[in-house]
Amino acid sequence: MNQSQSNSITAIILAGGQSSRMGTDKALIQISGIPWLQKISTIATKYIDRVYIVTSRPERYQHIVPETCHFIREVSSSELNLLRGPLVGFACGLAKVNTEWTLLLACDLPLLNESYLKKSLNYLELVPNDAIATLPKSDRGWEPLSGFYRTRCLPLLQDFIKTGGRSFQSWLSLHYIYELPVSDRKILFNCNTPEDLEKLKKLQNF
Repeated sequence: MNQSQSNSITAIILAGGQSSRMGTDKALIQISGIPWLQKISTIATKYIDRVYIVTSRPERYQHIVPETCHFIREVSSSELNLLRGPLVGFACGLAKVNTEWTLLLACDLPLLNESYLKKSLNYLELVPNDAIATLPKSDRGWEPLSGFYRTRCLPLLQDFIKTGGRSFQSWLSLHYIYELPVSDRKILFNCNTPEDLEKLKKLQNF
């Protein structure tokens, strides 16, 4: 990826969840001694000039992420009477973006690596102009927290949220999404529960 490409992309990392199913803050869980949020944000900053972290607790994470990262404090909107959630967090971050593309990542993707991100960035030039996003797909549907969105989709997202929409899958089903190929599905392993964490530990032996 050349410099002009990196300037046309912003990354948003969501770290605003309550981690209720895990029982502990997922952003601070470590893999090979490194907190997940630190790993994800470090990978992002290697390829993307501007990285935002959307969270309700920036003070908790400032010491573990690269200094070049910018925090966006996630708050409930009195105007829209919103509850926090990944879709709302994404909209909150996307409102600050002025690049053509936005990479959206969750903080709980412990197996994400540089190779995936580099290949994905090089794939963007193949995405049809009428697609609002390019995302990996699994048997469960789109993987919304590990792909790229055209920033111009913000009004569509805001309209969906204003009508009460909170589901990424429901919103994505309304629009044209271009599939992002993934050679190793393990990279997208999303760790949400203690059971998932045990699977991860056995897989990685850490």
